[in-house]
Amino acid sequence: MIDCLEIIARYYEPGTPLYHTLVTHSQQVTALAQAICNHLLACGVPVDTEFVGEAAMLHDVGIIHTDAPSIHCHGTEPYIRHGILGRQMLEAIGLYRHALVCERHTGAGISLDDILSQQLPLPHRDMLPISIEEKVVCYADKFFSKTHLEEPPRTLERVRKSLAKFGTATVERFEALHSLLAIPETTKIDPNE
Repeated sequence: MIDCLEIIARYYEPGTPLYHTLVTHSQQVTALAQAICNHLLACGVPVDTEFVGEAAMLHDVGIIHTDAPSIHCHGTEPYIRHGILGRQMLEAIGLYRHALVCERHTGAGISLDDILSQQLPLPHRDMLPISIEEKVVCYADKFFSKTHLEEPPRTLERVRKSLAKFGTATVERFEALHSLLAIPETTKIDPNE
């Protein structure tokens, strides 16, 4: 088991607004991801819950290098690149499996076709979640905003609307994740666990 907060503190100064934003968002995503894992396990679907918890805490580690002032990021890179930047950061410390989650969680995954057709400033390769663990983190992330940390999880309608601006293929990928990973609405999700 790795100490995610220690890893985050290597790059983010504890007590700063950016640290608070990253950690709070990551804890929210982790809580939902863990609830999804528990549901999957109850349904007989094997999933590495420890890894999912770690990956959910670290999935956005690359935001520090981006230019996104609304979430206290004052780097130079376009925000769309935070996944590949996070991958580079985690690979540099030997967390190769976690690094793939960073790269593959953005949107509902980003396909090579998306990158080429939208001329995104990303390497020319598919960045789609493959493993069940990658899919869980990608899906859970869609329900929480880094700009409105105090808000409850987004509704499905709101998630779909936010993804629609990236095209129908993105929405279709999200719908596939939803079909695979949706948990009963009565499931308790506690970000403090």
